Amino acid sequence: MSAPPLNSIVLSFEDARRVVEKQAALVQAGAVESVDLLAAAGRVLAEPVLADRDLPPFPRSTRDGYAVRSADLSQVPAALDVIGEIKAGEKLDKIPANVASRQTVSIMTGAPVPAGADAVVMVEYTSLRGKQVEVTRGVVHGENIVPRGSEAREGSVLIDRGVRLNEAAIALAASAGKSRLQVHKRPRVAVLTTGDEIVEIDAKPGPTQIRNSNSYSLAAQIRRAGGEPVLLPVAPDELHGLRRLIEEGLKSALLVMTGGVSMGRYDLVEQVLSDMHAEFFFTGAKIQPGRPVVFGKCGSYFFGLPGNPVSTIVTFELFARPILEALSGKVPGKLIFPHVRLKKEIRIKTGLTRFLPAILSGEFEHSAVELVAWQGSGDVAATARANCYAVIPPDREYIPAGEWIAVMLL
Repeated sequence: MSAPPLNSIVLSFEDARRVVEKQAALVQAGAVESVDLLAAAGRVLAEPVLADRDLPPFPRSTRDGYAVRSADLSQVPAALDVIGEIKAGEKLDKIPANVASRQTVSIMTGAPVPAGADAVVMVEYTSLRGKQVEVTRGVVHGENIVPRGSEAREGSVLIDRGVRLNEAAIALAASAGKSRLQVHKRPRVAVLTTGDEIVEIDAKPGPTQIRNSNSYSLAAQIRRAGGEPVLLPVAPDELHGLRRLIEEGLKSALLVMTGGVSMGRYDLVEQVLSDMHAEFFFTGAKIQPGRPVVFGKCGSYFFGLPGNPVSTIVTFELFARPILEALSGKVPGKLIFPHVRLKKEIRIKTGLTRFLPAILSGEFEHSAVELVAWQGSGDVAATARANCYAVIPPDREYIPAGEWIAVMLL
């Protein structure tokens, strides 16, 4: 048997994450395809979307009310002559050519503001009396008007390449008349679970066997991150069969393995990859769960994630997701942890950055987080009850209730 890599590379969480981000910045996204607008939702844009006209294309009223000259309301109450009405979508020939001093036009939200008027007074501050309206509140120049081109100028970039298209981006592309968009194809990601104790989910496990849940949790995470999962057969704890499946997995843009990366006699993943002359960026991270996580490259990038279900889920989110997003064309981003108050105190050992299943609850600004009772990184049932992870820094042994702590949202 060949020896595994001689040099163990165990990094802090922050350093391991930076290594991943550095590699993600080097990734070249895959092929491009044209899809219709709705099919582009959740995909990564491959070419910028440009404004085909000024946005808004006219000075737009943001309120129902009256278009006025602000100088006419320097003293209120003031009576103005109503010379017309403008609704949203009004044809240009129906809009008064000019609003003169002491004149006004009734206007609806979204309608174009006529020439001469420089503000809109809200209808709540007016009283209509015949062909005149009494205004009881003054306005300043530009109030309740969005100027033409203030959102975007014709030809400017509305959405840049490398952006994952959410509902706002889809709306913006629609406003520019884009019925189809150029997006990056979803990269294929091979998923390989290892271990003689693993059986497929439709099999009846023996007394010491477990069903293959990790392949399916990873497939769900891969799809959410923009990839196309390819589930390989379970790999045996035997060098020849494991190598054959690893070689097959490396034909995809990314290979994600689970299990076989700890220090046991039958943890063979690193040994096989070393025999294949793989480059290892790190072979462990000082985190819980997920310390024995492996990241490297052997033609394609690969990750060896720990076999315990919660470790698999957490390490994918922390380390594999940035590489997959880069392969899907997304511009790499930093990991951001929002902060919330701790509901109950935490006592824990120091030395590792911990990502512990937790529940974020409350209402409005009165949110708080507490840990879920769990039995360690094999307790996927506890993680299924959680809606976030509490992020505990490696130097904190005790955190009192009421203190602000970081969380990683699911």
